[in-house]
Amino acid sequence: MDKAKIVEKVKEIATSGKISCSDARKLAKDLKVEPNVVGEACDEANIKICACELGCF
Repeated sequence: MDKAKIVEKVKEIATSGKISCSDARKLAKDLKVEPNVVGEACDEANIKICACELGCF
């Protein structure tokens, strides 16, 4: 999938410039891409990942 489209989807889901880790992982699954691709899209869109399930963010 085109990275620009992934960034667009992240922006649709993100509220107040944030997206939860579980929502990011669900988006990755729905788009059939690796979670790190969604993470990179979040970085590009200046969207913060919150409520990290791994305690990384």
